[in-house]
Amino acid sequence: MVSRKHGLAVVGIAVMLLAGTACSDSEGGGKAGPGAPQSGGTAGTSTTPGASTTPSDNPAAANVAVVPAKGAKAVAPDKPVTVTTSVGTIKSVTLKDDDGDTVDGSLNADKTVWTAGPGVKPGATYTLSGSAEGTDGASVPISSTFSTLKATKNLKASVVPLNGETVGVALPIQIYWNNPVTDRAAVEKRLKITTSVPVEGTWHWLNSKQVNYRPKVYWPAGTKVTVNIDTAGVNAGNGTWGAASREIKFAIGKSVVSKVDVKKHTMTVTINGKLARTIPITAGKDGFTTRSGTKVIMEKFTTKRMDAATIGLKPGDPNYYNIPDVKWAQRVTSSGEFVHGAPWSNGAQGSANVSHGCVGMSLANGQWFYNQTLRGDPIVVTGTTKYMTEGNGWADWNFPYAKYQQGSALA
Repeated sequence: MVSRKHGLAVVGIAVMLLAGTACSDSEGGGKAGPGAPQSGGTAGTSTTPGASTTPSDNPAAANVAVVPAKGAKAVAPDKPVTVTTSVGTIKSVTLKDDDGDTVDGSLNADKTVWTAGPGVKPGATYTLSGSAEGTDGASVPISSTFSTLKATKNLKASVVPLNGETVGVALPIQIYWNNPVTDRAAVEKRLKITTSVPVEGTWHWLNSKQVNYRPKVYWPAGTKVTVNIDTAGVNAGNGTWGAASREIKFAIGKSVVSKVDVKKHTMTVTINGKLARTIPITAGKDGFTTRSGTKVIMEKFTTKRMDAATIGLKPGDPNYYNIPDVKWAQRVTSSGEFVHGAPWSNGAQGSANVSHGCVGMSLANGQWFYNQTLRGDPIVVTGTTKYMTEGNGWADWNFPYAKYQQGSALA
């Protein structure tokens, strides 16, 4: 894909430039349309601008129009910015904001129309510069400025995974917005996933401040992924405009897929399609049932304090615990389920469920498993009637793909 530095289009009122002299309507006044006859030019001298490969019988200066008009203010960032000549061709155009950031654009085949790509930001002043060449061979400078409206609220993104991170095959891409998105379709149109191998996937809005992306099946091991969040200047609705664009690049690691059978008290770990280890485990006891479903490793801790107060238990309750040094802990739900080393339950591992909902194993197995996994690896749990729900961790894989796809604003 073409990389764009801050992308989104802008519109305004046409201004006519001839040999460096602007001929434009003032704000609220009459418009001089693109291609209209200009003072000093010869109207009708070229019916196919820029198309002729032989000298014109009636050479004429380039006849340039710019939208928005020179000096225009409070221009909506999502309106087109164009430069047009009805005589000759456009040679170059540069569009920069007051910070020096450039918005890329493209020429049509005849080189008579230049259109800015997405990336125009709110609350900025832009300068257009460049040149056009008439059929007379003379160069005409292009010079114009305009400013965009100020946003009531700015839209910015926080992203999982981190730029440069290597993650597991089940990691859903997650974008968290700092302000609610009203026009989800407009924003989603500005999101693009590029992969090193073909991958089918879809966006899914959890709410107005979060949108996720997952493939139809697990990411292929070794895939390189680029996330383009080209939301600078996007109208997110309710006075909220995209303030910046971002690009995140990450990689998928080896395939590590684990399956926990609560009834059999075992966890099998398959690495790159081959069974690597079967581990005796213990899961949640009565009243603390471990959830069934596909869970995804969210966080990894070599040592983690686990306090039952986080699940509503208080000191004095017979089920209360406060363990300061749980080893090899890997979070799989927001509600507090982990997979971790549990030396206090060694006697029950492989034969009984005695935990408060976590999957426990020996310290040796816990360390081995910790060393195999990445954030984003899946753990599929079966054998209980309590199930994963959307929002309790990275639960994206607990929905059929067709249903998940319905969460796209563009579906």
